[in-house]
Order: sequence, then C-alpha cells, then structure tokens
Amino acid sequence: MSTLDTGDAVEDDEASEPAASLSKDDTFHILQNERRRRVLAYLADTDGPVDMRDIAEQVAAWEHDTTVQQLSSDQRQRVYIALYQSHLPKLADFGLIHYNRSRGIVERTPLADEVTAYLLDDTAPDSDDDEPGRSEWVRYYAAVTALSAVGVLAIWAGVVSVISGVGLAAAITAVYGTVTLAFALDVL
Repeated sequence: MSTLDTGDAVEDDEASEPAASLSKDDTFHILQNERRRRVLAYLADTDGPVDMRDIAEQVAAWEHDTTVQQLSSDQRQRVYIALYQSHLPKLADFGLIHYNRSRGIVERTPLADEVTAYLLDDTAPDSDDDEPGRSEWVRYYAAVTALSAVGVLAIWAGVVSVISGVGLAAAITAVYGTVTLAFALDVL
C-alpha cells in the first residue's frame, strides 16, 4: 500500500458538487456493492492521494484471499477495470472521493467518514459476522453447551454420583445465567 505525496490538488475529471451529507438510501446504495465497501475500507486507512492501482491490487487480493504479490495479472486487471469504469466514478459522483481518472489518483473526502462509519473493522477481509465480537460469544455458548452435555451424560451413565440431577440442573442454569449476563453487559 503506497500513498502518493503530490503537491498538486487532486481534481475530479467529472466536476460535481460534493454533497454535505448522504441520505440513508444513497448510503445503502453505495454500500450494497462489496468492491465499493472494500475501496472505502482501504481508503479509511490512508492519508492523502492514493494510486488507484494500489487500491485495485489490494481489493483483488482481498477478493481472492491472497496477497498482492501472489495475484495473477488477470485478477488484478478484472478489478482494475471494474473500479476504473464503474465503482470509483460512482463514489466520486456521491462526493465520497476525489477521483482523477486521467492520472489514476484517488483521495477520500470527509464525507467518506459518514459512510465508513457503517463499515465494521473487519470489512476488508471476508466476514459473515453481523457485529463485532459475535463469534466470540458463540464460542462461549458452545463451550457451556458442551460442558452441560458432558455433565448430563456423566450423571446418566452413573459415572458421577456426587451431584444429583437437580444439582446439575442448578449448576447449568447458573453457568448459562452468568454467560448471558456477561453477554448483555458486553453488548450495552
């Protein structure tokens, strides 16, 4: 990832007045496309103008779950063309970036912060999580469920006779209550 340090202001090929803010419909329209989300995620981590080839390479690497160095020429080119012809002009039309098509220079605008606020920290790599930390809590609940099942099976098989069925039920309820309370406090 390299940013360009040019003294020149980045000019849009297609001059348009940037919007002061976006409607929810416009925001969701922009974010409905994964490549545009990835471009915005990439730009969120940069300062100043960026060469669009760098953006295209990183987006292609994320799409193919590989590194920039391992991309094939075709993988790079397919993403580059789509960004050049469609996605970057659309982001520029909505005022989220300044896009100098002839020089291949892209720079995010302050309005991009409004849209990137909807992106999670894990936007760049593939992630099916609806919210941060969700998979962590799924693991906690899975562990409690597995331990509960082992306890029930141990009592049923007669391996453990120190605790009664009612005692085990109380222990399982207490553990689930504790995990649920911790989850609720973490979400708030």
